[in-house]
Amino acid sequence: MPSIFIDPRLANRTLLEVAQTVFRLPRAAALDALRARRIRICGGVCVDPQRRVKVGQHIQLDGKPAKSRTETVDRQIIVRYVDKHIVVVEKPAGLTTVRHAGEVESLGKRAKKFLPATLVDLLPAVLARTGTPAKGRIRAVHRIDKETSGLVVLARTGEAESNLGKQFRAHSVGRMYLALVRGKAKDARIESHLAEDRGDGRRGSATQGQHAITHVRVVETLGDFTLVECELETGRTHQVRIHLGEQGTPLCGERVYDRPLNGKPLPDASGAKRPLLHAAYLAIDHPDTGKRMAWNAKLPKDMSELIERLQNI
Repeated sequence: MPSIFIDPRLANRTLLEVAQTVFRLPRAAALDALRARRIRICGGVCVDPQRRVKVGQHIQLDGKPAKSRTETVDRQIIVRYVDKHIVVVEKPAGLTTVRHAGEVESLGKRAKKFLPATLVDLLPAVLARTGTPAKGRIRAVHRIDKETSGLVVLARTGEAESNLGKQFRAHSVGRMYLALVRGKAKDARIESHLAEDRGDGRRGSATQGQHAITHVRVVETLGDFTLVECELETGRTHQVRIHLGEQGTPLCGERVYDRPLNGKPLPDASGAKRPLLHAAYLAIDHPDTGKRMAWNAKLPKDMSELIERLQNI
């Protein structure tokens, strides 16, 4: 099993840094090894990643490193386009786009190191594998929900961030989601104002709030379910999930926006493990050239398999 005696070059560094440097572990894998009590200092287990090591201490890694969830998710990120200004990727479900500032503030800067990695955190390594130098900070200009899969554009320069931000605020970005919903959906233009609390502690439509418009088009009726396209005219937090739920056709797997105001959850026989929403189309004006660019992303495995099963019933 790999081990090392700490020399002056490594003295006073944290155990996490030593694990990453000496044992060549990604941060997530090093943290996993610490949590699994696989790292020892002079024979004793240590789980504190911030412990400072001293000259002469024997650091030992027990057992074969297991593949961490972060490494698994990392491999699911698909780079669709990259240049020195922007990067467009397909984000897998289960991965947060970027950390909210409030989350870091509430937990403290030190705690940020131990929170699950986000898309923005993982992208430098993903780009490096493609042979693209990961120079500079990657900037998120929009988000899709953690459990939503699909296309995301990120900026690689301050200028690109500003330009893309203006496009999103002007609602000139093209965005279309595919959603599998419960019930028989209908073509509709849904318009409302979204508030943080619609009256039952859930975000939703109210008399005042952010103006939100979603265009819904039926793609396929699948018995008691419907596959729909949702084109965003505006892009508000949880807009598609809220609008579909308030229409009486919540997403398969939805557990928040799946009920009327002060009502009970609507039944869900789909067996979906997450809200089945996929960012399938994205179009922007390139922040440097002004050229209109567009991408399509095929359905993820969990959605396509459920649709196929419903088609065969």
